[in-house]
Amino acid sequence: METLALSLVNAVPLLAGVPLWAVTLLLMVAVAAVILVFALTFEGVGSLVLRKVAGDIQARIGPNRVGPKGILQFLADGVKLVLKEDIIPANADRLLFKLAPYFVFVGSFAAFVVVPFGVGLIAADLNIGIYYVMAVTSLVVIGVLLAGWSSNNKWALLGGMRAAAQIVSYEIPVGMALIPAVLIAGSLSLQDIVRSQEGLLGIFGWNLFHNPFTFFSFFLYFTAAQAETNQTPFDLPEAESELVSGYNVEYSGIRFGLFFLAEFGDMFIVAALSTACFLGGWNVPFFNAGTLPWIWGNLLSLGVFLAKAFTVVLIMMWVRWTLPRLRVDQLMRMSWKYLVPLTFVNLLGVSLWLLVFKGRGIPGMIASLFG
Repeated sequence: METLALSLVNAVPLLAGVPLWAVTLLLMVAVAAVILVFALTFEGVGSLVLRKVAGDIQARIGPNRVGPKGILQFLADGVKLVLKEDIIPANADRLLFKLAPYFVFVGSFAAFVVVPFGVGLIAADLNIGIYYVMAVTSLVVIGVLLAGWSSNNKWALLGGMRAAAQIVSYEIPVGMALIPAVLIAGSLSLQDIVRSQEGLLGIFGWNLFHNPFTFFSFFLYFTAAQAETNQTPFDLPEAESELVSGYNVEYSGIRFGLFFLAEFGDMFIVAALSTACFLGGWNVPFFNAGTLPWIWGNLLSLGVFLAKAFTVVLIMMWVRWTLPRLRVDQLMRMSWKYLVPLTFVNLLGVSLWLLVFKGRGIPGMIASLFG
């Protein structure tokens, strides 16, 4: 960010007398505002698309009253949540009750900082990008636990405990399934991981096709991430049939809405990591976007990245409205007895492959035969 601020000061004469730290701070605020607007827009539109997808899959109409074919329903929902009375139970821990939704939302929103949207479109290209995402999204656990505990409600507490156990359990296979992409790129930076998938016509360089173990890693990651973000069939923390909505049952108004905004934000982060680590990120099939002028290269790569990520989001919604909910014992068994061992075995397989074949993937070896 300081490098960008310095280049901006050098390019704009009016900023010559402004301290570098002030320009850097203004850039950080501007980038944060842009990311927040994108996150809120996606989360609002995502809620509409989710209900439309549910309606199509379950042979229902879905939202169709507010705006043409119901496309403004998410705006009506937002206005309703803002205007509804904010009720705090009499025996709740008021401070923790108020803080919990913000922990959950910040844990989701902060992960957008390292998402590589395009060739040069990333708020902060951290050299520990994946580690940062895994760390900052752990705030969600704290928020959900606080919501359950501070509500002074047995159902909310059970939902919070379930969520903590589920998220902590599935963080392990999620992290282990992402490590193959880190090994291939030799970096934790998401931009470096995306750049490592360049070449080979822009498709065959994807980590998804690098070797059989990375292909398997993608599905392991997708399954574990679906569970870590509480998506059906793994939405046990807020099972309506058992917990009357779980940890958020005592919330109303915008505090209630923040939990679901964070849920849709987590959905996009899962899709963005899938895209960056396995589907080539912003790399354009059959074309090198880096050769275009800065603005056109970034616009093209942004469009490609969002198209891939939104496709993954639609698949997550499809799964959500297709499979029945698991029992809580089945949920935990799936993590510890199946996904954790499978991700460890898969990581060993990837490591051996890279050692034996000196880091080359199957498409690269095939291309070398004709080179």
